[in-house]
Amino acid sequence: MTRMTARLSVTATAVAAPLLLLSWAAGSAQAHGAPTDPVSRVYACSPEGGSADRSAACRAAITANGAPFTAWDNLRVAGVAGRDRQVIPDGRLCSGNLPAYRGLDLPRRDWPATRLTPGGRLTMTYASTINHTGTFKLYLTKPGYDPAKPLKWSDLPERPFAQVTDPPLRNGAYHIRATLPKDRAGRQMLYTIWQNSSTPDTYYSCSDVIFPGRGTAAGAAQATRTATATATPPGGRSPRTQTPPAGGAPAEQSTAAPEKVPSRPRDAAGDSTPVAEATRGGSGPSAPLLAGGAAAVLVLTGSAAFALRLRRR
Repeated sequence: MTRMTARLSVTATAVAAPLLLLSWAAGSAQAHGAPTDPVSRVYACSPEGGSADRSAACRAAITANGAPFTAWDNLRVAGVAGRDRQVIPDGRLCSGNLPAYRGLDLPRRDWPATRLTPGGRLTMTYASTINHTGTFKLYLTKPGYDPAKPLKWSDLPERPFAQVTDPPLRNGAYHIRATLPKDRAGRQMLYTIWQNSSTPDTYYSCSDVIFPGRGTAAGAAQATRTATATATPPGGRSPRTQTPPAGGAPAEQSTAAPEKVPSRPRDAAGDSTPVAEATRGGSGPSAPLLAGGAAAVLVLTGSAAFALRLRRR
């Protein structure tokens, strides 16, 4: 009777342990996304951001944070429900007012940035580790924005220049197309709000960008060459850039179908290399799920062998 009880106990453990491990692994993999092109601050300064995470701005952000931005895809706030300007205070827009990301709010002129053309076409790559439904809203700071001051809601227009709802997740990323405003120059901030409809969460991200011409940040073009990243994006694709067509259009509701995108336009300095333009590689928040699955298989195999040994006694 004792042997039978032991056999049943071990067999139950062999079945339950993998399930518990898989449940833990799925919980550990609950992370979501951030823009990788134009590169967001949180991604550029993450361990997956290539050489950009060694830039002076990223080093300062990590120091202010007290920890690296390992969870680059988890900058989210629950229960905002569209009340962004009421919930997130001025000066905390890039961190979403989350202490774990406070380093992203540092006002600096040397954050890793991506060059764009006023009035041109933009295809944002928003890497995501879990598919969600929801609406993306893209804002561009007003003319006269000063990156040496904390970002405030008054620096952004009331309405986004582009808004996309439920784009498809393809090869580990959403691809959001839009037309940029024509009247921007120098260093600006592309601010993205992703309000989920499948969860109560809202995601916030800051992508520093530079337009040709004079801006409030002197020497901005030189600052963008402080670091360049070339990490492999989700799905194994190489980083993508885009060249906008001549002319431009006002703010639009855009679809999110991916498109073939050529190289980025050159800035006033004649350098077409975007800084820290990179997307997620093979590692990241989904890794615990694979590790948990492997551990579950090992536990199942070992427990089954142990049960068989007891049965033979």
